[in-house]
Amino acid sequence: MNTIALPTASSDRRRWFALVVVCLAQLMIVLDTTIVNVALPSIQHDLHFTQGNLTWVINAFLITFGSLLLLAGRIGDLIGRKRVFLAGVVVFTVASALCGFAPSQGLLIAARFIQGIGGALAVSVILAIVVTEFPAPSDRAKAMSAYVFVAVAGGSLGLLAGGALTQALSWHWIFFVNLPIGVATFLLGRVLIPKDSGSGLAGGVDWLGSVLVTASLMTAVYAIVQATSHGWGSIQVLGFGALAIVLMGAFLSVERRIANPIMPLRILRLRGLIGSSAVRGFLVTGMFSMFFLGALYLEHVLHYSALVTGLAFLPFTLTVGTLSLGVTARLIARFGSMAVLVGGLATMVGGLALLVTTGVHTSFFPTIFVAFFAMGLGAGSSFTPLLTIAMADVPAADAGLGSGIINVSQQVAAALGLAVLGTIATNRSTSLEAHGQSLASSLVSGYHLAFTIGAGSILAGIVVTLVVLRPIGRRASATADPGADSDSGSEPVRLVPSDSDALLERTAA
Repeated sequence: MNTIALPTASSDRRRWFALVVVCLAQLMIVLDTTIVNVALPSIQHDLHFTQGNLTWVINAFLITFGSLLLLAGRIGDLIGRKRVFLAGVVVFTVASALCGFAPSQGLLIAARFIQGIGGALAVSVILAIVVTEFPAPSDRAKAMSAYVFVAVAGGSLGLLAGGALTQALSWHWIFFVNLPIGVATFLLGRVLIPKDSGSGLAGGVDWLGSVLVTASLMTAVYAIVQATSHGWGSIQVLGFGALAIVLMGAFLSVERRIANPIMPLRILRLRGLIGSSAVRGFLVTGMFSMFFLGALYLEHVLHYSALVTGLAFLPFTLTVGTLSLGVTARLIARFGSMAVLVGGLATMVGGLALLVTTGVHTSFFPTIFVAFFAMGLGAGSSFTPLLTIAMADVPAADAGLGSGIINVSQQVAAALGLAVLGTIATNRSTSLEAHGQSLASSLVSGYHLAFTIGAGSILAGIVVTLVVLRPIGRRASATADPGADSDSGSEPVRLVPSDSDALLERTAA
């Protein structure tokens, strides 16, 4: 087992400053995934988008971002995570400038494609950098909490920032705001993030596997985002969905046969990583139904402005932020990781259930306030134990790949959840309006159905947690994959001790 070197005072300070840098990049990119939504009406008006073409402002980013996460994470393992991170920050920042200056629909969409590439390069290795920089249990728990706050609460901050910038200045500034952040992140990252060489390219690069997995994920995401426009039974969706499955099957077949695969299949035997990724997918589906459909409810039914809509999500954001200050760690130390995780997921179900009770004239307090507060309480309690479980036994040489799998599960689930729940809500509202209900009442009924399905998705996550994820607190021998070391030639990035309860007990002490 790897031993943990005691850092000097200067190196310890550098690690924490480096954490701030990578979290700044994470925040910039997470903000970008939601900040654009608030500005879509202004973008549509200025660049004369049709309603159908307007979706590509979002989808262009999602397609490249979601499809490249796995490959980018593995490239970080091979050639160095710092190098991949800095390259991603540069590409994302330059693309942000192109988006802000874009004079036409085509140039804006092309720049959004490039933004997705940069975002995937940077985000794919952030979690791996955090894990390798903070091997000590108490430090890793604190670093994970900071990462969770940025990754989870950043979405609601994007709604607020998007509304403020669009109303005060123009939609161009939702992209220009990335420029000083990107430049500062790059300059600080060069100094503060330690250089790592990666495992190297001596064994050759699995180009065929790289192309197949990227094409499979890109095709799958494309099929998902097309469902909103063409319907789930359309030739476009079914055809590209089938192609994605065929490409993924070909990828797995190639990975079994070659000596130096881009994705060593041993990583699929890590129960904590794969099981927690499945739970995260169910969780994110429900959470994003609250983010985006909740925002539509506030704007289209209650007629909140873009800025007020962003402010309405502050109960979620502030609650996640408070929990990230060590509250979740202390709760886990006292009650156990599984209890806190299941409790957090159940609390999110309760928040969505409250949103199902809203109506055309519902006031913000108490119903909406308590619903958003409950969602923040649940999300802030769930993501930290999920991340700890996911990365506990990932071999050090595969940390970037593990980070990529976690991010892919989240992004694909977000895209799929939004497409499915958005389509269901729209179809329900359209049907009711056609039968004589008012527009507002029809919209509310559509949102209620989507919130109900989102709650069901999180309930499914609770079932997977109880059935698949082994109780946190077992001995290291029960959680480690005995075959991983011999296959990879490297020690797992294990916690010391490897169970997460002990980790968080030290943090709370």
